[in-house]
Amino acid sequence: MSDDIKTMMADIGARAKAASQELAFASADQKTTALLGAADAVWGRRDEIIAANKQDMEFGRDKGLSPAMMDRLMLDEDRIQGIVDGLRAVAEQDDPVGEVITEWDRPTGLHIKRVRTPLGVIGVIYESRPNVTADAGALCLKAGNAVILRGGSESFHSSGVIHDCLVDGLKAANLPVDAILRVPTRDRAAVAEMLTMTDTVDVIVPRGGKGLVGLVQREARVPVFAHLEGICHIYIDKDADPEKARAVVLNAKTRRTGICGSAECLLIHKDVADGLGQQIVDDLKDAGVEVRANGLNGSVPATADDFGKEFLDMIIAAKTVDGIDEAIAHIREFGSDHTDCILTENDAAGDQFFTQLDSAILMRNASTQFADGGEFGMGAEIGIATGKMHARGPVGATQLTSFKYLVTGDGTVRS
Repeated sequence: MSDDIKTMMADIGARAKAASQELAFASADQKTTALLGAADAVWGRRDEIIAANKQDMEFGRDKGLSPAMMDRLMLDEDRIQGIVDGLRAVAEQDDPVGEVITEWDRPTGLHIKRVRTPLGVIGVIYESRPNVTADAGALCLKAGNAVILRGGSESFHSSGVIHDCLVDGLKAANLPVDAILRVPTRDRAAVAEMLTMTDTVDVIVPRGGKGLVGLVQREARVPVFAHLEGICHIYIDKDADPEKARAVVLNAKTRRTGICGSAECLLIHKDVADGLGQQIVDDLKDAGVEVRANGLNGSVPATADDFGKEFLDMIIAAKTVDGIDEAIAHIREFGSDHTDCILTENDAAGDQFFTQLDSAILMRNASTQFADGGEFGMGAEIGIATGKMHARGPVGATQLTSFKYLVTGDGTVRS
């Protein structure tokens, strides 16, 4: 690693830490003003963002990105409107900082409160999607955290302009501009350095493919909120409603194939395989999906490698199972603890699925495409955490806080 990168990252870390100490007691109104100002700036500079995105798209094509990755990278006016809406939604949420989680009195006369407090400095490492720049910046700010953003090389230009808009918002609210910092280089050495900055970074959030997340988990000395693959399963139970099942599966696979909530594997109860199951497979094929199937008439036969795979494309694996027990066993073996769904009208089956699986998100009779912080009412998300420590599922502003205890006495001494 060059001394220049090491020096640059040390400077960024020090500036972020200083900003976090000021941001921790910023008022809710200031943070709201900053987010609304950023939203206005993004919309006002949309032509500039789209022009920058064209440079990124050209870079992505030259790099040979897959269609799914190119879709994640692309920004148009509708998607920029989505960024604006996300910033405004986060702005309108209640400020989590200072929220009293619980409080109680002790016989000693002590009054104890557990209240939400910022984590400090969050490092976010992400690939392709330039909208993550806005989502991550907004959510960290709302939770009183400074953030260091390191976007993928593909979204370098788009993310740069969006970051400038976030800084415009900070200036409008008289908040420290170092509260939202961006690593201004494509050099991967900057990522390696960020992972070891234990003196200034409190947590790392990786958002991307298995390669990125695996690298971060292996190399980080800073605590990590892991966002792993979205190997999302849908189990069609023998008591599934045919109309609901057909609509949900088609949406779960085809609405957007390049997001982590896209369905990647279909498990069909053997009792409905020849009827409803085959009908759904045919629906998918008619929509242009390649169905790699066992026990069904798919596009091509499935291989062992097709199960436990995140396609992020118009491809899905499918197989018949003897029943819910086999479906649960399959998901435990091949799933990624992200999002899994059961389609059934049988409450006992639904309860068993919810009880015996431990994915971050479990759904019944709903598309896995709803695995999204915005759809959960969080305004936006910094990622879907698939680990079990601290944050799990969609990580919004509240999940980006810790807590502290406030203990009040009246000259109270311990006997």
